[in-house]
Amino acid sequence: MMQSHNRIRILLLFSSLLLASCAMGPDYSRPPIDTAEKFRMAQTEGQSIANLPWWELLQDEELQRLINQALLENRDLKRAVASVEELQARLRIARMDFLPKMDINANAPAMGTLGGFLIPGFPTPFNYFGQTTLNWELDIWGRLRRSNEAARADLMAREESRRAIVLTLVSSVAQSYFDLLQFDMQLDIARRALASWEESVAISRAQLRGGLISRLDLDQFEAERANATARVAELERQMVQKENELSVLLGKNPVPIVRGHSLTEQLMPPEVPAGLPSELLQRRPDILQAEQTLAAATARIGMAKAARFPKLTITGFLGVASPALSNLLLSGSEFGVGGLGLAGPLLNAQGLGFDQRAAEAQARQVLAQYEQTILVAFKEVEDALVAIRTANDQRKTQQEQVEALRSALHVSDLRYKGGITSYVDVLLAKRNLFNAEFALTATHRLHLVSIIQLYKALGGGWSPT
Repeated sequence: MMQSHNRIRILLLFSSLLLASCAMGPDYSRPPIDTAEKFRMAQTEGQSIANLPWWELLQDEELQRLINQALLENRDLKRAVASVEELQARLRIARMDFLPKMDINANAPAMGTLGGFLIPGFPTPFNYFGQTTLNWELDIWGRLRRSNEAARADLMAREESRRAIVLTLVSSVAQSYFDLLQFDMQLDIARRALASWEESVAISRAQLRGGLISRLDLDQFEAERANATARVAELERQMVQKENELSVLLGKNPVPIVRGHSLTEQLMPPEVPAGLPSELLQRRPDILQAEQTLAAATARIGMAKAARFPKLTITGFLGVASPALSNLLLSGSEFGVGGLGLAGPLLNAQGLGFDQRAAEAQARQVLAQYEQTILVAFKEVEDALVAIRTANDQRKTQQEQVEALRSALHVSDLRYKGGITSYVDVLLAKRNLFNAEFALTATHRLHLVSIIQLYKALGGGWSPT
């Protein structure tokens, strides 16, 4: 009876120690970050464009189909998903450290031998025995709790890394798709230019035979034709390479990519509000990943500090032993030993101190990386905002330039046919028009891509819950 009361008192003492003990090391809290009230280049206010799901932002059905395929088949994303599953398993392993560890062992003599086994507390050998060993570390200093905090933060960081890959994948597929649409339009312009120069070369050759122009004029037209031919070949190469790049994002071998709407038919929101800068800290996956990495590094400081203190464990084993297998389970064959274990660092105490200093230094490194990630995030948002504003203005101006050059080409052609000017004026008007159409197409693509880049920089696809 007295022994039973003693056991209860010991258990109550252990429970009190566990409840009263606190985990060593600093508790994580988000570092203070200075944020402005609004983005520097923001022109409109309202709910952030990042609150839109990507399929509402990108309304081209073929593009949506490509993105969905990439989300299913992209190899980098599959690797990221498997990585998250790995850390989920590791977190469960860390949680098991709170529970007692039990091992079962059973032995019997080999056939044809007379050997036996010595059991602690018994003077004679026993041929048959089985035992269960118990080992339970009492988390007095919080080492296991900090270990679980670190494992949980590692898991959350990996999950944010997976979300970052999803966001990057969506934006990469969209940008590559817009690149293809740009090449489509530019290739059409280049082929029209080539056909025009072919016609000009044929006319100039006839004029040279009639003595109306010099050889120099013909050479200039042939040079323009050669330039147009080279540009067509370059665009064809770039188009196939871009299709190959997009195929890899889709998790496929290189294949032709089906297009939907043309570049100028793509629907984008007329206004692209960025929201508040403070929202970026809650939304953007690379910032959240860096923060969780910082939380894990902070928890590991506590782990290193707790490792410098003695470990208190409950150990023991319970078993049965008998020289005859038939008597193994009879009364009197059982035995058991239990007690407390205390293990602390001695010769390696100084090394554990250096481990703590290393963990603290690592946490400072991760803090600097977290702060740098935030700075880069704000910079990318501002870059995308200014790109959207200037690309839109530039596109409108270039559209006016193209219209003016088309009129100039029409006038110069009429003047040439009327014998007022030479064909050189037509040549210059054609060259300027084709170059302006190329530039307009590139700017149109830049405007679309800048919206995608802003969506990515804001951590798009996130929705408040």
